[in-house]
Amino acid sequence: MENTSEIIFDQLVYSCAFESYRGHEEFIPDHFLGFQISGETHAFHEHGKTVIKENTVVLVRKNQLIRTIKYPSDHENYQFVSITLDDQTLRQYAAENRILVNAHLPADQKLFFEPDDFFKSYFASLMPYINKTKEIPTRLAAVKVQEAIELLLLSNPDLGNVLFDFSEPHKIDLREFMNKNFMFNVSVDAFARLTGRSLSGFKRDFYKTFEMTPKQWLKEKRLQEAYYLIKNKDRKPSDIYLDLGFENLSHFYSSFKKKFGVTTTEV
Repeated sequence: MENTSEIIFDQLVYSCAFESYRGHEEFIPDHFLGFQISGETHAFHEHGKTVIKENTVVLVRKNQLIRTIKYPSDHENYQFVSITLDDQTLRQYAAENRILVNAHLPADQKLFFEPDDFFKSYFASLMPYINKTKEIPTRLAAVKVQEAIELLLLSNPDLGNVLFDFSEPHKIDLREFMNKNFMFNVSVDAFARLTGRSLSGFKRDFYKTFEMTPKQWLKEKRLQEAYYLIKNKDRKPSDIYLDLGFENLSHFYSSFKKKFGVTTTEV
């Protein structure tokens, strides 16, 4: 497997791959505008699965967990480019343009766009920097990010209610959230933020809810799910250990044996 992912400037990320591969578990702290140049991205998140097809523009919301699998097309490598729209940049833009948020769009709304001439021209203008035929100056990089914001608002003014919503995630039901998202291999800090809590508040509420620490509960929950999938669904450990949040197969095998007293083969 051969793949590359490099940052061209702080807010522009370009990914290219010659074979299908699994992306990292990701906590998305900032919005980003992405364009699928070629191939497909299969994104798994709390609301299900989203397939980002070739020649599609997508706005990905901040504050969510996403797992991706990236597939080249039959005739071309996998290529995806994204522009990060961080809070600092968006706050500055909102202040300069006197923008106020009037409403909130539903969190599960799909934010896809067919690339019109404006979007096509925009992403085409990034290719010289992606191909490294030119180095992008800092001032021009800031202009390109502002241009991305302008294009989004031009395509749909209501997107301002997504981009300029600077409220912190509200406090949500801990048990429901963790049972939906235990398989994501991200930090406890990320889980705390996503449930609208400080780290100390998250740990305190977690122990009240589950009567064990987050680390203990996550390991127990993932192992119980693994046992169920192996015994009742005839799944192979090598096919599920990453999906359940384990970092490597040997650690999964040893944890499973220690927990249940039998190997996965014996199950």
